Amino acid sequence: MPTSPSEPLKLALWAFLAAASILLRGCCGASCGINRPTVQQTQVGRGNPPKFTVEIRNNCQTCPAINIHIKCGNFSQALVNPKLFRVLAYDDCVVNSGLPLAPLQKLSFSYSHQKFLMSLRTWYFQCE
Repeated sequence: MPTSPSEPLKLALWAFLAAASILLRGCCGASCGINRPTVQQTQVGRGNPPKFTVEIRNNCQTCPAINIHIKCGNFSQALVNPKLFRVLAYDDCVVNSGLPLAPLQKLSFSYSHQKFLMSLRTWYFQCE
């Protein structure tokens, strides 16, 4: 099947536009790599037990973060709504039931107990 002289040019132009579109949208988290989610814990009460506020934030400006898991030690599920922060196992808690946090969205909750050490475990960026 013969191709016209403009076919290779059309194909090259299509490939360039497709690649540019992917880069501009930040597909697959490429633009979010250094902007991973963060976990910040702040003591807000000095009673006995002390009170803490935990904030989990998606720092990517273009992609939702999904299935965010936090290292949470022996955190007790009784301290917080499981829709916000669910204990799956020792040192494994999931944020927002694994559902997406929109770009730059924050989710926070408070608990009263001795401080639990928390840090980011795993997450994925979901780009269209």
